[in-house]
Amino acid sequence: MLAGLVAKVGQPGFLGQIFSLITNPANGPSALSGLTSNLGSLASGAASSPVANLGSQFLSSIFGSNMSSVTDSIGRSVGVSSGKAGSLLAMAAPLVLGVLGQHVRQNNLSAADLGSTLKAEAPSFQRFLPAGLGSLFGGASNVASNLTAAVPAKVATGNRWLWPVVLLAALLLCLFWFFNRTKAPVNDAVQTTSTAASSAASALGDFFKTKLPDGVELNIPRFGIENKLISFLGDSSKPVDTTTWFNFDRLLFDTGKATLQPSSQEQLGNIAAILKAYPNVHVKLGGYTDNTGDAATNVALSDARAKNVMQALVAAGVDPSRLESKGYGDQYPVGDNATEEGRAQNRRIALLVTQK
Repeated sequence: MLAGLVAKVGQPGFLGQIFSLITNPANGPSALSGLTSNLGSLASGAASSPVANLGSQFLSSIFGSNMSSVTDSIGRSVGVSSGKAGSLLAMAAPLVLGVLGQHVRQNNLSAADLGSTLKAEAPSFQRFLPAGLGSLFGGASNVASNLTAAVPAKVATGNRWLWPVVLLAALLLCLFWFFNRTKAPVNDAVQTTSTAASSAASALGDFFKTKLPDGVELNIPRFGIENKLISFLGDSSKPVDTTTWFNFDRLLFDTGKATLQPSSQEQLGNIAAILKAYPNVHVKLGGYTDNTGDAATNVALSDARAKNVMQALVAAGVDPSRLESKGYGDQYPVGDNATEEGRAQNRRIALLVTQK
């Protein structure tokens, strides 16, 4: 994560964007102590907080559409699935943000000062990279050149601040293993869920590589939202209207919460890349639920989820003036709420193009 951060520091506006996350009030002095006192919940995936949402935005800003490649490489390195590697990154991100925030406050650093600190620690970050990730980040020489271009060499505080990150990451890895060690299936519901997930993945079709107008290459499914959106934006015969909504198909939230799960980062990065490749496009994000529970609560939940998706796109570099969001609760169902499959279809985030 730190190596990925360092590799992008030279990109225009990136350092300021990351610095705003680090200095966000939600990542204040009590954030790190709150996280470290609750590592068990964090490692089990039960914790949810504003700083956890900042961590999700932090990851999206750093990795964007490369998220799946990063988690694949980490998974191979430590012997877990790509999904669990993504979960581990999502758990570590708030801790890294907390340590960086503490370091910035204690040393009264500016964004440029932080860049200088990262420059000084670049060799240390490189040592922690799993095999294969160096080329994804452009290699050590790319990291060094990015930092040199981005910031002046000013702060030389040694690597004392780095060790809390390493120690917390090691502890989190142990807890993650404890909470996520393999267990045998215990009931039919688990098998049913697995079958449903496999069916949903199959419905998306084969993944293929496509190049956007700005040269960015994406790996996307044939029938996923990315391909549908790209086709719509590239077809001048299809005008903007109020009825052509595109449903996200790989976004997941914690049950009953607005917290995005780590596996969502790949699709969020893809959508951000598409919007950046079509800079005139404006979109609206709609949040929806099934009809279970209180209607007012459902509207609030759907609104919070849509807002979190919007914030994740902003964190990935999309101009916020191009985005809006609204929660509709259980209005406008696309499935039958009398069935579990229909309710799952109704719990969704959709995207409407409001300007091409």
